[in-house]
Amino acid sequence: MNVAIEDVLARLESILLGKSRTVRLAFCCLLARGHLLIEDIPGVGKTTLAHALAKVFGLEFHRVQFTSDLLPADVLGNAIFDPATRQFVFHPGPIFAQMLLADEVNRATPKAQSALLEAMEEGQVTIDGETHLLPVPFFVIATQNPQRHIGTYPLPESQLDRFLMRLQLGFPGRLAEKEMLAGQDRRDLIRHLQPMVSVEQLLSWQEKVRALHISDGVRDYILDLLDKSRQIDGAGAGLSPRAGLALQRCAQAWAFAAARDMVLPEDVQAVAPSVIAHRLGSSAGALEDAGLSLTEKIIRAVPVR
Repeated sequence: MNVAIEDVLARLESILLGKSRTVRLAFCCLLARGHLLIEDIPGVGKTTLAHALAKVFGLEFHRVQFTSDLLPADVLGNAIFDPATRQFVFHPGPIFAQMLLADEVNRATPKAQSALLEAMEEGQVTIDGETHLLPVPFFVIATQNPQRHIGTYPLPESQLDRFLMRLQLGFPGRLAEKEMLAGQDRRDLIRHLQPMVSVEQLLSWQEKVRALHISDGVRDYILDLLDKSRQIDGAGAGLSPRAGLALQRCAQAWAFAAARDMVLPEDVQAVAPSVIAHRLGSSAGALEDAGLSLTEKIIRAVPVR
């Protein structure tokens, strides 16, 4: 199975109408081996995007509805005593999947949210002192409602930093929404989606993204963006080195999706709002306007060499 990237994007865009840029960014997040946070109001397609990605790539998919009474063991699994063998046997939780949808992640308590930290960073979980490796690839898509909604817990900065990208879907344009009203139900379309990309091809794409050429000049541009973030008012301590690595990986994925063999400064600029805005909020959970406006100021203030 050898499919062109544009064909994959076209199939995804046929499900999530009028959101071609958002679809491309989510696709690039997967190519860059990151995790994705989608924040928006209910009903704009967050879950639809996650289901469509899982179907198109043929990934084993699990969904966890995060609620206020969710426990870490409900996500990770736990050891249960087996009377027959008189031993504790580990029963894996839903996190043992190639794609995990953590739906409404900010409705769970910080203790339950923290269950994702080791998994997202290390690709493993530790239960009762024993380490269990997660499948490869392992991709988390978390959705959350805006912080102003009742019953939400802000994600701590350490958790936010584990997400390579943060996206907002927003409302579709009028023509796209009209096509949606006149067309087939999105759930029926997803139900009949067939895998287009094998796991082997996805892993090959991820390796090619990692190896994509990036010049010293583009790396210097990324470093200039990091330096500016540490000087600008309202950005706290600024962007960490991990944010710079994230920016580079996403720029490589964006260039690869555009069928280019090298990264341009324009690739960095294209992904920057999705990669760094949630890392620039003035406080934990301050994701929206503050981070985006700071990102715009930083990009405008740093010339391309």
